[in-house]
Amino acid sequence: MQFMLLFSRQGKLRLQKWYVPLSDKEKKKITRELVQTVLARKPKMCSFLEWRDLKIVYKRYASLYFCCAIEDQDNELITLEIIHRYVELLDKYFGSVCELDIIFNFEKAYFILDEFLLGGEAQETSKKNVLKAIEQADLLQEFSCYSVRGRRKVMFSCQVQQ
Repeated sequence: MQFMLLFSRQGKLRLQKWYVPLSDKEKKKITRELVQTVLARKPKMCSFLEWRDLKIVYKRYASLYFCCAIEDQDNELITLEIIHRYVELLDKYFGSVCELDIIFNFEKAYFILDEFLLGGEAQETSKKNVLKAIEQADLLQEFSCYSVRGRRKVMFSCQVQQ
């Protein structure tokens, strides 16, 4: 996978993950062009399209479009499954994910994506294992406390009373 974009029906970019090195100018150009292209397509049209030397695979869930660019030899159906798996992971974590969850918890959305995909390839196919890793990270974050003394931040672990 070259990149994944999440954008709204209004064309607002909500999340972007690039797995190939491109300049910011090129990323903006690609994003603008793809958002316009996908939004212009009718709902009954195929979710695959050829664009430049890539294949674009997209799927709309509620008010969000999930769009991936893959190599010409990659399988579109597997990419659709990857998109669906990511949406399932978001649903499990947020409890019926919506656009606002992505907007206000974008760092969690990125973290979930990074636990699932590595370098544009699925690193963990088990939803259970991905969710367990996310849960462990949440627990670690929850039990870490910060104390500010003067200008220094000191981190220490909280002791859980049993």
